[in-house]
Amino acid sequence: MEADAKGDPGVYLGGTARSPEDVIALHQMGLAFAEIPVKDPEAFQNSLPAYEAVMDLSRPYCLCHGPREGDPNNVETLETVYLPRLLKLISLMPRLNMRLLTIHLWIDPRFVKPDVIAYKAGFLQRLTGAADEIGILLCLENLSENADHLSPVFEALPTLGLTLDLGHAQLLGDQNTGFGFMQKFPERIRHVHLHDNLGGNSAADDLHLPVGEGIIDVDGLFESLSLIKYSRTITLELTLDEIRQNLPEVKERLTRAGFSI
Repeated sequence: MEADAKGDPGVYLGGTARSPEDVIALHQMGLAFAEIPVKDPEAFQNSLPAYEAVMDLSRPYCLCHGPREGDPNNVETLETVYLPRLLKLISLMPRLNMRLLTIHLWIDPRFVKPDVIAYKAGFLQRLTGAADEIGILLCLENLSENADHLSPVFEALPTLGLTLDLGHAQLLGDQNTGFGFMQKFPERIRHVHLHDNLGGNSAADDLHLPVGEGIIDVDGLFESLSLIKYSRTITLELTLDEIRQNLPEVKERLTRAGFSI
């Protein structure tokens, strides 16, 4: 999903949907899409008929967020548990016409062993190959990495996209690393996750606050996204009630940065 590039850059706003009922609620809010997080592809397969019924009613557009990887330094479980889960999920996504999959795969050399990072490059190569075959865009989500940390995989994998998580980019550093990603890899940013936090140095600091309740320079990031003419999707990674309450402020900030919505 990409907005019309004529005039001001445009974006599509969506939200996290944890159930078929959430998909309906987001659609009723006037949002352009729902992003469905899938923890267990087997359980997701069992819930597909309920999602398909929603699709038949309102034809919402859906994106997919894959499960977490588990121990980021355990090659055995990555190979025998995580990879099969992701391949299973990729095979299920066409049933809901999902064309973008965001995954977590930690590649920060401060925390992940060099040999594991080398393995993960091959992991991503196999996964992008499977996704490419059926027309799904695979996007790696930044966790604690900066743009330099992810340079090798982007250079090696020309079809791999980036889901730029503006909240994760605020952690483990003095400046939001989103600015660096926009400067170095503007063409790889194919999706954005939006939420706020207070900074910090651990996973517990990934608070997923509504925009404006934390310290993230959201206005500056939106202005930078506008400058690179970003014209794709932004997911508000909040609860339904928070999305409903925060949506007017998010739209106002995007409009102020030069976006049409």
